[in-house]
Amino acid sequence: MIRPSGAVRIHLYRQPVDLRKAINGLVSIVDAEMEADPFSADLFVFCNRARTLVKMVAWEGNGFVLWMKRLEDSRFKWPLSGSEAVVQLTVQEINWLLDGYPLTVTRANGSLPHHRVL
Repeated sequence: MIRPSGAVRIHLYRQPVDLRKAINGLVSIVDAEMEADPFSADLFVFCNRARTLVKMVAWEGNGFVLWMKRLEDSRFKWPLSGSEAVVQLTVQEINWLLDGYPLTVTRANGSLPHHRVL
């Protein structure tokens, strides 16, 4: 499975999508419903209603790429609640999601600014 680098912006579409759609159908959702630029270097993430299948689409300069992950015996912990249709994720959060962790529970400890040792 693709594991994006820290430089990419990740947009998760919260609503379930009919993932019989291929690249063209998902790109049309990016353009029309997410109101984002599908030709950016961003990664766009979609899930089906059963939460067993995730598809990710991105533009790579000369064409679109499509990645898919299907779970055989479990479901993705998809963030369904919230008012926004699109959620911005960090690379760490998308990796947590793909590994099966719920994003509402899994939060790393924050960092503190250091002023002095003693």
